[in-house]
Amino acid sequence: MQVTQQRYYTPEEYLKLEEAADYKSEYIDGKIIPTAGGTVNHNQISLNLSSELNFAFKKQKYRVYMGDVRLWIPQKRIYTYPDVMILVGEPEFFNNRKDIILNPQVIIEVLSKSTTGYDCEDKFEVYRTIPTFQEYLLIDQNRIRIDQFSKTGKKQWVLREYDKEDEKVSLVTVPFEISLEDLYNKVKFEAVELAEKRVNTEELE
Repeated sequence: MQVTQQRYYTPEEYLKLEEAADYKSEYIDGKIIPTAGGTVNHNQISLNLSSELNFAFKKQKYRVYMGDVRLWIPQKRIYTYPDVMILVGEPEFFNNRKDIILNPQVIIEVLSKSTTGYDCEDKFEVYRTIPTFQEYLLIDQNRIRIDQFSKTGKKQWVLREYDKEDEKVSLVTVPFEISLEDLYNKVKFEAVELAEKRVNTEELE
């Protein structure tokens, strides 16, 4: 049996390939991992949240970036694209590149079933190596469910859970609040469930 060897790339090779690529990929310590395509629910939640954030911070010192801005995490040698990032003050750019930042304070990920474990465990561990990182929000796109982690001290984080439409999520490290009703506005959970049922049915045939 022929064994296919994993190709490893330098960060410079990755960035050069990414500039010419038709789709986004993450870089994880030498490996290039294509990112999964987004769903309509994923897009709607990201848009709802980013729009509210952008309006709330219109004349304040906070900046909001969506999924096209790349984050470099030097301690882990990782390039990734968080769904939403909030910065306080001016962005710190890596090597003066305007598409790579280093200093998010809040990171928000919209979960899918395929990335839930990675975002909840592996990514959270990686993000905690960022000196400015203070808060992490995980939003489920298939049901009303949010996990909010906020830093309380060195190696200390607290978790708050939300699962009711009439609740409001208040960020701890920046002055922002949004109701779950607004966050999930126009999100259709039944469409996701029907799609999953069709996939399961096709697999059984």
